[in-house]
Amino acid sequence: MVKLNAEVKEAFLKSKVIPLATASKDNVPNVAPMASLYLKDDETIWILNNYMNKTATNIKETKKAAVYIYGEGIKGCFQIKGDAELISTGADYEEAKKMFLAKKPNFPAKELLIIKITDVFNCSPGQGAGDKIL
Repeated sequence: MVKLNAEVKEAFLKSKVIPLATASKDNVPNVAPMASLYLKDDETIWILNNYMNKTATNIKETKKAAVYIYGEGIKGCFQIKGDAELISTGADYEEAKKMFLAKKPNFPAKELLIIKITDVFNCSPGQGAGDKIL
């Protein structure tokens, strides 16, 4: 697993909505905006599954995901890839459900998507675009 550095963590924490990319076992891509997300630690992203459909199916099929961090007030542009799993029981699920529902109590909180970070790439234009940075 890869640990995020201060620059990438700061960008993640400033993001309100992050696009989550997955692909099916037949390599059909899917991107969906995620707002119920949390940086659990330097190696782990938590995203609550409230309304995932194709995304959840893709995660179950391929166990891979990527997020893209870019926007106003964010220094740099980062693509974070990782190994992904969905869980609906256990301590992590219960902790995440409680935390997210405290802010948005009307969401269904069906599952917790856990992404263990494996790679981080620079996606800023210019020299170094596409370079693996972590």
